[in-house]
Amino acid sequence: MARFHPLQVAAVDRITDDSVALTFTVPAELREEYRHAPGQHLALRRRVDGTEIRRTYSICSAAPDPAGDGPATLRVGVRLVEGGAFSAYALKEINAGDELEVMTPAGRFTLQPTPGLYAAVVGGSGITPVLSIVSTLLAREPSARFCLIRSDRTAASTMFLEEVADLKDRYPERLQLVTVLSREEQQAGLPSGRLDRERLAGLLPALLPVEQVAGWYLCGPYGLVEDTEKALRGLGVDRARIHQEIFHVDAGPAPAAATAAPEHSTVTALLDGRGGTWPVREGESLLETVLRNRPDAPYACKGGVCGTCRAFLISGEVRMDRNFALETEETEAGYVLACQSHPLTETVELDFDR
Repeated sequence: MARFHPLQVAAVDRITDDSVALTFTVPAELREEYRHAPGQHLALRRRVDGTEIRRTYSICSAAPDPAGDGPATLRVGVRLVEGGAFSAYALKEINAGDELEVMTPAGRFTLQPTPGLYAAVVGGSGITPVLSIVSTLLAREPSARFCLIRSDRTAASTMFLEEVADLKDRYPERLQLVTVLSREEQQAGLPSGRLDRERLAGLLPALLPVEQVAGWYLCGPYGLVEDTEKALRGLGVDRARIHQEIFHVDAGPAPAAATAAPEHSTVTALLDGRGGTWPVREGESLLETVLRNRPDAPYACKGGVCGTCRAFLISGEVRMDRNFALETEETEAGYVLACQSHPLTETVELDFDR
């Protein structure tokens, strides 16, 4: 079960005009709990006027060696979002020495170091989990190679520019770096402009042998991830080799149309080894019902993006409004996002522990 612990902020580093990197110190007694796979994320929590605010940020530091101790520090990247209650706080108010509530690592947008050729297409802050993936892979697996294609507005707005450049200097033969700026011309490299489906369909085969890539990692705004997946499928890439994590869903599809639900429903949930059954109020998601009775239920974004509230549907039927976190294989296996699920049967049974 994911749990929150107070962690001290060791450093706040400004990396662009609108983004910072937060480094947390992990006490020795908590290092095993914060052991993470490359690509996982943390949920940060604060309370404002009695209201709890949670936001999810990907870990950008390399994952610890499985044979060694857990991490002594954790680093995440935070980009300012217009009107963002947490990102504005992070950029303007958090200082070294402060203490924040940090959930233990979660997420399945991961790559365990394995020989082979891998590739990523990222946009903006989508570099954050991929930075952890690339640095861990190249350090641990000498025969692995990685092609990183990143899209940013301008050079000045590019997060972790120095960190990626350092990786390129360290692994010049094994890391292929391609940068595209949408609003600024480069002196060398690719022409500026947006990476859309048509452009990607021509660009990707020119950069690397698409059919030899063992895993594609797509991360960033919804439009970029969607266009890249369509381009890859058009190039014959099997869906199982495409992994996605979406940060922004502004251009995403509307929630599913409402389906007739029973007048009265109950949800039975198994959570951290303990179960309970509760009535679902009109309009509530299953997560909201569980949270009224079990405040320790896992969640972070409540927007169908992070996947923290994933649960196994033991029995009953549900309607998910949105799903930007679960892979097709997961939904076919019976997993749902509790924050987006509404009952379609009088009884629904969920297992958060599976």
